[in-house]
Amino acid sequence: MSLVKLTIKGISYSQTQNGAYALILNEVDGERKLPIVIGAFEAQSIAIALEKEIKPPRPLTHDLFKNFADRFDIVVKQVIIHKLVDGVFFSSIICERDKIEEIIDARTSDAIALALRFNAPIFTYKNILDKAGIYLKINPEAEHAETENDDVLTQPQTFGTESVSGEGYSQYNLQELHEQLEGAVQNEDYEKAAKIRDEISKRES
Repeated sequence: MSLVKLTIKGISYSQTQNGAYALILNEVDGERKLPIVIGAFEAQSIAIALEKEIKPPRPLTHDLFKNFADRFDIVVKQVIIHKLVDGVFFSSIICERDKIEEIIDARTSDAIALALRFNAPIFTYKNILDKAGIYLKINPEAEHAETENDDVLTQPQTFGTESVSGEGYSQYNLQELHEQLEGAVQNEDYEKAAKIRDEISKRES
């Protein structure tokens, strides 16, 4: 079976499961998206790995695994989403130590959180993408229709759907926002950090 490379498009609050999040994977050489429902902790861990400027003061679980693996010269080479059963995705982490390759079973959310930390590629099989991948409907009348019709997929809200302006961040200048971002990270309030980061990005774009 042929492998298809995937990239992470974003994370959004799940519209179907309360308290869950949707991790959106993108087909590299195609138009399909692969949405996977994950828990809040895993969503936070993946979001932090995606945002290089947010550095937790203490290692999260996946950071601890990375530090442990580095200490013992274990490298994650790639992650493969290899099975889909009753809506549940199964993944394997391909590791290497002393030129010996090992395959470790893992939840897909954990596997992807680790792949990000090791800069390892993520793959799935073509038959899984054929079964679970989705195409987004595009309005041909508008050039920027993908942005408007992608809905949750093109505008991922890392920790929910609340607007940043509702939090009152619009009243602060950039220097104050950067100070608040640093404080939120130090307090391990990553939801607040993500919202402040979004406000900063909006102003600097």
